[in-house]
Amino acid sequence: LTESEIVTLQAMKTGALIRFACEAGAVIGGANASERQALVRFGEMTGKAFQLADDMLDLTASPERLGKETAKDSGRGKATLVALHGLDESRRMADRLLAEALETLAPFGERTQWLEAAARFIVGRDH
Repeated sequence: LTESEIVTLQAMKTGALIRFACEAGAVIGGANASERQALVRFGEMTGKAFQLADDMLDLTASPERLGKETAKDSGRGKATLVALHGLDESRRMADRLLAEALETLAPFGERTQWLEAAARFIVGRDH
């Protein structure tokens, strides 16, 4: 698969769930159009970062630490961004996605501290 195809597939998985959760929170919270758009963008970036982190952990974490079988993706020849770019570049990509996600929250000030903490956990997690 090409990088674009991998990104599209990943966006339809956990990325879609995180994006939806952020958009639903915006709607329920009465966000205006620009706030809603910012939260959707945050969800998209965080979802992409989650998938990168998950794919990196699949290669680097022990099954005991992760709580599930590891190396499943590589063992099945599954196309991932990590397989395409390697661990170092994937880490940089995840860090860039985190920075972009956090940047979208800047207009909200301290109201988004829980979202920021969640995004940081997603990218930095070890399990």
